[in-house]
Amino acid sequence: MRAVVVTEDGPGLRDLPVPRPGPSEVLVRVRAAGLNRADLGIAAGHAHGAQGGAGAVLGLEWAGEVEAVGAEVTEVGPGDRVMCSGAGGYAEYAVADRGRVARLPDSNMGFVQAATLPVALQTMHDAVVTNGRLRPGEAVLVQGASSGVGLMAMQIARAMGAGLVIGTSTSPERRARLGEFGAGLALDTGDAAWPEAVLAATEGRGVALVVDQVSGPMMNANLQATAILGRIVNVGRLGGQAAPFDFDLHALRRIAYVGVTFRTRSVEEVREINRRMRADLWDALEAGRLRLPVAAEFALEEAAEALDHMRANRHFGKIVLRV
Repeated sequence: MRAVVVTEDGPGLRDLPVPRPGPSEVLVRVRAAGLNRADLGIAAGHAHGAQGGAGAVLGLEWAGEVEAVGAEVTEVGPGDRVMCSGAGGYAEYAVADRGRVARLPDSNMGFVQAATLPVALQTMHDAVVTNGRLRPGEAVLVQGASSGVGLMAMQIARAMGAGLVIGTSTSPERRARLGEFGAGLALDTGDAAWPEAVLAATEGRGVALVVDQVSGPMMNANLQATAILGRIVNVGRLGGQAAPFDFDLHALRRIAYVGVTFRTRSVEEVREINRRMRADLWDALEAGRLRLPVAAEFALEEAAEALDHMRANRHFGKIVLRV
């Protein structure tokens, strides 16, 4: 099979043996694979948890048809149209743990659209619902809302009954589109007064939940924008992995600050994350209320160009490889 692997010169297309599924795994004939920000680090040779390193096949999410299943798999069978998350999706075939495989929710959903969904759904349900403990009517702020996972976070918040949903982006063109994906208010974090706008929109209280993909210098402003007894969930660190932290403000507002990542999760934990996500969101997905825009499509052999497109950070939504 053809696959895109990590080489000393960046991502390269290679011929590899088709992987064999283990007892609890599913082998999928990949038709489309979604790009994620973590792929940039893996392509550069940096480990992403247990993934990465020279020779590793890139790709954290994909969609296609089930080719074969392990002896313990009963949830899907050969021929089923599925979406998956895991490792090795930039290839003609990939294997996923059975707990990270789901049938497409709609017979009319294409593989390109399906390939945009697995990482965003599981990541943001875990952040908004499980760790964010969102309650109906609460106000939510999504930092970095114009990314694929950010757009999904706003939609999940809406689907789970949030009140005001606020999204942020430094791009005026992207901010103008956040309302399509659930934002009742779009703010520019390049304006230092943005926490004051949050307080004004929430009658001085601040938001109950911040889903933060930026971190770095945004940290203390996030504290200012969060309500007493609010929660901040640290999903990403695109703005930096270290920054000053106002411990007194954190204590005064009694904020719960939670960090999340999939890199230290066990197989059982990830299965449970996906089970909870499907229990809460599958009806909304089937009804078409959860979706992500496709910003660009590339062929598998154009993976390096697709990653360059992501690195340029000018897209809105997801970038997808057709396989």
